[in-house]
Amino acid sequence: MPNQDRNPTSAGLAASLAIPPDKRRGGGRSFGWLLLGLLLILLSLAAIALRPHLPRLSSTPTRTNAPASATTSPALPTPTAAPARAPGATVLTATGYLVPRERVELSARLPGTIDWIGVRKGDRVKQGDLLVRLEATEHQARLLESQGRLALAEAHLAHARTNHQRQLELTRTQVESDRALDTAFHALAAAQAEVTIAQGQLALAELHHSWCSVHAPRDATVLEKHVAVGELVLPQGFGGAQRPSTLLLTLADLTDLQVEVDLNELDTPKVHLQQPCRVVPEAYPDRSYTGVVAEIAPEANRQKGTLQVKVDLAQPDAYLVPDLNARVDFLTD
Repeated sequence: MPNQDRNPTSAGLAASLAIPPDKRRGGGRSFGWLLLGLLLILLSLAAIALRPHLPRLSSTPTRTNAPASATTSPALPTPTAAPARAPGATVLTATGYLVPRERVELSARLPGTIDWIGVRKGDRVKQGDLLVRLEATEHQARLLESQGRLALAEAHLAHARTNHQRQLELTRTQVESDRALDTAFHALAAAQAEVTIAQGQLALAELHHSWCSVHAPRDATVLEKHVAVGELVLPQGFGGAQRPSTLLLTLADLTDLQVEVDLNELDTPKVHLQQPCRVVPEAYPDRSYTGVVAEIAPEANRQKGTLQVKVDLAQPDAYLVPDLNARVDFLTD
């Protein structure tokens, strides 16, 4: 106690500088968090600096000695290329219609009336066969008239030649002048021209008369008969909307048939020229015919989105007729 009395000022100063217990505990905790943060920063910087020098970890999984049945997953199948198709395999199937390669439509070349028809629908004809005959009375009369004009012109020519020969003899004996000889020469030339004109008229009359008979242009089958006996016909292009018939017969060679197929434009890469095909008519599913792609249209149908392909049939028979439905299998080469 004597010391406290002697140094009152020092004791009061020490008491005032003492840290209360509650404040002393909180300050130590804050200092610890600060040290921990600095330590983490230092560790991060060290890791960044040493990262290029650290060995990389291998990505190859380590093998274990455990049984395969317990740890090994089932093996995935190895993808393989699609096997090539064998020759004759079907790559595309489509349907179409049988059509003749060439369809011949016969029409009259002169106005006239049908006098005779020698065929019926479905008849087979040979090249040069008489099919239809028009009434030819008028053309027969013109033919006779042309023959008479030619005979008259030939008679005038004969007279002109005789007169010209006579004038030559008279001119030599100086009985007639050269002027008379010139006149005879021009008369002879005019007679020769008249004969040429008459010959042309006769040839034209004979041609028109021959047009009254319609013959088959090739071996074919009559597909359609468009006229009857006594009906008036006109050449194609004459008349108006209600004009008389212009077609007489429709012919086609049924031994030369094709199949017209409208392919979807997405299927066109599967088809090429001379590609082998198998054709099966829907009416006779047990019959099969061979064919090849003979034509691919140079342009598509915009409205339908299709491309027309024609398949030639190798050996068509009597079972195949135009407009029959048929299935076409496009095969590999």
